[in-house]
Amino acid sequence: MKREIAKILHKAIKKDDLKLKEEEIENLIEIPKDPSNGDFAFPCFILASKFKQPPHEIAVDLRKSLQSNKFQDIQAVGPYINFFLDRKELSLDLVRIVSTQKEKFGSSEKFKNKTAFVEFSSPNIAKPFGIGHLRSTIIGNSIAKICKSQGYKVIKANYLGDWGSQFGKLIHAYEKFGDAKKLKEDPIKHLYEIYVKINSNEEYDERSREWFKKLEQGNKEAMNLWKDFKEISLKEFIRIYSLMGINFDLMLGESMYEEEMKKVVQDLKKKKLLQESQGAQVVNLEKDNLGVALIEKSDGTTLYVTRDIASAISRYEKYKFDKMIYEVGQEQTLHFNQLFKILELMKYSWAENCVHVSHGLYLGKDGKRLATRKGKTFFLSEIIEETKELAEKEILKRTPKMSKKELEERSLKIALAAIYYGDLKSNRINNVVFDLERFVSFDGDTGPYLLYSYARAKSILRKIKPKKDSKLEIQELHEKEFALTKKIAEFPSIIERAYEALNPSLIANYAYQLAQLFNEFYHDCPVKGSEQELFRIQLVFAFSQTLKNALNVLGIETLEEM
Repeated sequence: MKREIAKILHKAIKKDDLKLKEEEIENLIEIPKDPSNGDFAFPCFILASKFKQPPHEIAVDLRKSLQSNKFQDIQAVGPYINFFLDRKELSLDLVRIVSTQKEKFGSSEKFKNKTAFVEFSSPNIAKPFGIGHLRSTIIGNSIAKICKSQGYKVIKANYLGDWGSQFGKLIHAYEKFGDAKKLKEDPIKHLYEIYVKINSNEEYDERSREWFKKLEQGNKEAMNLWKDFKEISLKEFIRIYSLMGINFDLMLGESMYEEEMKKVVQDLKKKKLLQESQGAQVVNLEKDNLGVALIEKSDGTTLYVTRDIASAISRYEKYKFDKMIYEVGQEQTLHFNQLFKILELMKYSWAENCVHVSHGLYLGKDGKRLATRKGKTFFLSEIIEETKELAEKEILKRTPKMSKKELEERSLKIALAAIYYGDLKSNRINNVVFDLERFVSFDGDTGPYLLYSYARAKSILRKIKPKKDSKLEIQELHEKEFALTKKIAEFPSIIERAYEALNPSLIANYAYQLAQLFNEFYHDCPVKGSEQELFRIQLVFAFSQTLKNALNVLGIETLEEM
């Protein structure tokens, strides 16, 4: 309803040639603490300097030009315009809309026939899929779903780190410490162990650089080892993504753009953007406060930014995207600012449609960066398994007798809901304390609590069937019924705001507030045998469908029973 109020206010204010966007107006609309002051209120203080009038006079004048049949009454009270909804009619309309639209409720076709290219996750080949790439995976997957909900055709891409100087190190590490038997038994673990060893001493650096140069020159031995390492990693990554219920349309790699990189260097030279610096080739961006971007080292090898320029150009040529989103940690902010600026200087008009969506770090309970545990990297597969075990304990407390298969399926869904929601409820730019025990709790602001609320609603719907002669009507609207109705009605605007900010936490926090209101309604408003049983059944359905839609956009799968 905030969006509806913003529209009619915008129309009235626009007559006075005031440049105030609908989104700005919507953000100013308040929900009064005292219901006698209406369901929504618009403060006129912000208009005082523009109209050159006191706010209370503006409220009276503006009220006269407001026309809408969506409200029972609109009043000017002091500096506020108060909006009173026709509560019964709104509630009946809402349950009808949700029961008709079902899984489409909240979605929009605003960007129909437009394409969004979303890059996320991007783990490094020949390294464990660790916690460092988990935030990008969770947030990026949700952003892709948010874009899809707004009508985009979405291309989800995983841009694997399968090229660069680290492969020179890894090849030298295998040459120095490699064991074919260990590689076969536990490939990822062995590659990780030898990679750590090779990084422990600078005396290995020169030989590592030689190997990377050989790799870029197409040396057969180097290429064969690189291909083996890549194949091993991909198999493990695919297993983990399958476990997480995440899929990609494209599995790309930095190595795919070798020829394009050569063209990029030539194009930068042609456009007189390259400068030589100590034998290396750079683009000087100091006048834009972006420092110097290294394009080609003195030995002729390339860098991340060279490969990203090449891949961006290739993607646009192939997919003609309308928006390209990179979900990568905030430590890469300078890199992406340089990348977008170079594309702009190369005269690619679509560069303005490229966006870096950044995120903060995972922290331990001690507030320090979560990077190692007892000197080892956090393996994502181990994290999921640990969370599953915690979920199993919680499930068995409530349902001691359960088949092993059912316990396995439920515990995995609850574990993933716990991890995903534990991350997504925080604004993506903030650091997150990674606390599995807190994440997996069935009480409070957690993923399992949301799943439990959904399952409770589905249980009501299974147990109570409406009578054949029931009429969808409201005798008397309870305060808790209307609070839940109003919250459900907010969902389309919440998901739209989440798209505008590319911030899934808006949906996550909404889902929790929605679940809280449902549980309050459940305690105060009996469904079975009530005078308006059919309406309450429909309201429970509207809640369950809306929560399911919200969780789906977060990448969380619901459970019909807990």
